[in-house]
Amino acid sequence: MTTNYSHYDPQRVEWRHVTDPSCTAFHVEFEFSLLGYDLESRRLDMMLRYINNGHCRRHRHRASTMTLVLEGEQHLDELQPDGTTKRIVRKKGDYALSPVDALPHDEWGGENGGVVLYSLHAPDGIIFEYFNEDMTESWTTSIEEFVDSWENGSVYGWRPEAE
Repeated sequence: MTTNYSHYDPQRVEWRHVTDPSCTAFHVEFEFSLLGYDLESRRLDMMLRYINNGHCRRHRHRASTMTLVLEGEQHLDELQPDGTTKRIVRKKGDYALSPVDALPHDEWGGENGGVVLYSLHAPDGIIFEYFNEDMTESWTTSIEEFVDSWENGSVYGWRPEAE
């Protein structure tokens, strides 16, 4: 088990900045920090910070995920199986627990951004599945890939051809 931080202070953790100028559907810009992980038990804890009215990449959680909004807000447009969209807004202090294989969604912060804590458990080792803009292609990121990218200073989840 590896722990990078044992005290919550968003000013002291290392944040990795992510943008994706190729996305035209929305502005992809956020920061993330790896708090700790246990590869043997397939757990990973991280924080995500929404900045500059930025979104995450379109994705779904393949891991069971505990979400706690630490600051600001978290907004989601969850893509329903019938093609509709469900809007979810979580405010500071809100907690949620999603099962393995959650629905695809777009995610962003509130008017003043937000900081969210995620605790993920992935029985098969896959934590996220990402989608291109028209949802015709997808690719996954494993806990091992996430940790390796953190340790080598890169950003997790990019398609190999995009690097």
